[in-house]
Amino acid sequence: MLFDIIRSNRDAKEARMASDMAEVRNIGIVAHIDAGKTTTTERILFYAGLTHRLGNVDEGNTVTDWMVQERERGITITSAAITCAWRGTQINLIDTPGHVDFTIEVERALRVLDGAVGVFCAVGGVQPQSETVWRQANRYHVARIAFVNKMDRMGADFARVVAEMRGKLGANAVPVTLPVGAAEGYAGEIDLVSMKQRRYLDAEGKAFEDGEPDAALADAARAAHEALLEALAEADDTFMEAYLENPEQPEGAVRAAIRRCVVAQTLVPVFCGSSLKNKGVQALLDGVVDYLPAPGERKAPVGTNVKTEEPAEIELSASAPLSALVFKIATDPYVGRLFFVRVYGGTLKKGQNVYNPRTRQRERVMKILRVKSDDEEELEQLVAGDIGAVVGLKQATTGDTLCAENRPVALMGITAPEPVMFMAIEPKSSAEKDKLADALDLLAAEDPTCQVRTDAETGQKILSGMGELHLEILVDRLRREFNVTANTGKPMVSYCETVTAAARRTYTFDREIAGKRHYATLTIEVSALKRGEGRQAAVSKAAEKRLPRPEVSAIIRDALFDAIATGVLARFPMTDVRAEVTDCAMLDDETASDVAFRSAAVMGFREAALAAGPEFLEPIMSLDIVTPPEYVGDIMGDINGRRGQVRDMEMKGDLQEVRASVPLAELFGYATAIRSLSRGRAGYTMEPGAFAVAPKTVKEELLNR
Repeated sequence: MLFDIIRSNRDAKEARMASDMAEVRNIGIVAHIDAGKTTTTERILFYAGLTHRLGNVDEGNTVTDWMVQERERGITITSAAITCAWRGTQINLIDTPGHVDFTIEVERALRVLDGAVGVFCAVGGVQPQSETVWRQANRYHVARIAFVNKMDRMGADFARVVAEMRGKLGANAVPVTLPVGAAEGYAGEIDLVSMKQRRYLDAEGKAFEDGEPDAALADAARAAHEALLEALAEADDTFMEAYLENPEQPEGAVRAAIRRCVVAQTLVPVFCGSSLKNKGVQALLDGVVDYLPAPGERKAPVGTNVKTEEPAEIELSASAPLSALVFKIATDPYVGRLFFVRVYGGTLKKGQNVYNPRTRQRERVMKILRVKSDDEEELEQLVAGDIGAVVGLKQATTGDTLCAENRPVALMGITAPEPVMFMAIEPKSSAEKDKLADALDLLAAEDPTCQVRTDAETGQKILSGMGELHLEILVDRLRREFNVTANTGKPMVSYCETVTAAARRTYTFDREIAGKRHYATLTIEVSALKRGEGRQAAVSKAAEKRLPRPEVSAIIRDALFDAIATGVLARFPMTDVRAEVTDCAMLDDETASDVAFRSAAVMGFREAALAAGPEFLEPIMSLDIVTPPEYVGDIMGDINGRRGQVRDMEMKGDLQEVRASVPLAELFGYATAIRSLSRGRAGYTMEPGAFAVAPKTVKEELLNR
């Protein structure tokens, strides 16, 4: 009898939890810079009742752009998490940056989100960073809906943007709303599911009425409605059967079919509006609730069982063993370090002990917070499907898994791109030396693309980042948040080293240190990897069997990674390289010290890498220029003079778009150059494209520095 009561209570709890999870949406707002992400987020918070005024980026009073640097520059720098509600559904929303220097913020947000709203400018269309964030969402299989913003601007073209989404992004983009007018004549939208036209009655967009479409738009709306139904029939077999029997499908069936297609990622519904003019955002919010998946509708993530190293599927249930991912770290002046987590399975409770598979350590969660941009609300627990922040962890970092110690599982981490620029940094006084080091460590812990190292020859601190703006923001944060003033050098390109062939060398370390002999012989093979594969270090099974102790294998791997990070030509870190110890030898257990194996690994790697055709890699930027046609010739000539290559050209209205690949080293001061070439009428954006082998002249210059 008691067992039946317990089981009944458990089943009831599970049913409530399933219902709660179905009423949660974890979404992100992603787009190219200046497409209107933050303004769209502000309108969402306003209509959801979380704010009572309309924030404006230009006025610096938005909720999610809370950092001083964001409000001064009018851009989003760090992804901001905030929770609101719409139609009884909890929406955990993350507003992400659009500037390429802060792409890691988009990467780690999409890693933990279930759905995303892609915002596109009705004039600019699909822009370079739009393509980047779309590829990131593809990589993490995030369901999406799209919002074509700025329909009130001159040159707005809804149909062209939808066509670009299909052509450039490969998305099955299908309008679910149709704009009523454009530019100054933009007045609202027609819902192609209900076939109702929304007419706005006040400036804030809160008051509106839905009625029959204007007679002049009735035919276009009917054609777009039919196109939507046909697209659904092609993408969803269930809807196709019903549609073939009866082409006039009820509204509920159409919305259900759109939801199935979005969850299956076979269709992208496209909305339209103007966030600045307060039109179309409430329809977008309805789309978030109606079409984007709840946490339980996503495919269960697969981790790795730490004990067996076999794949382990995570159970998306509050009663399952704990499985959560740390995706972001931030420093709060009052609370301390905040660790943002997404809970996939189980329940994370205040005061609970959690296990970190990477460090093999147990840690205690002291507080759990629901973060609202720069404000917090304390909670007792986070359940499966929730996003929140915890306080109290000591050794966790971005990409770590928090799990139950008796069921250790490691989730897929977060990959950070390689920095492309660096600068020397030092304290203005010796008294601030330790303070600067501590502040830089905190910044590096928060931002995986911020890397700090000490130059072995000069002893200088080297700060690396994703671009000039990224480095500028980091230095500004040191001054304002950590009260550290520092002298900085000129930003420089962060080159990498690699190998172009394979080589094998055997190195013997035999030395007497402090009266004790240290001896080890290692055979190391170095080979090249494909571009973008990073760094790999391994010890073969044959070599492992000859090692004196099991832990020596880890010591050798760590030594190889240290050697790879140091480089062999000019102390630049190496990438796209693999180092493997294939054989080893020793005299006896007494002389086979850790020092000997570590030293043999480092020295042996250097000799093998130098024999494997080492080369420098330089970052190549994807440059996107929009200019009046009369300046195209001068701009292309300038690109050629910068060792660049034009990839393609395309007319966008009355402007010419030029896409090129140019080495980053040649783009310092490009903003001034392009203004001069076009009399201030051309604009550009750039983002890291790839690393390529530097030409001989650049190699000689770097070696002679």
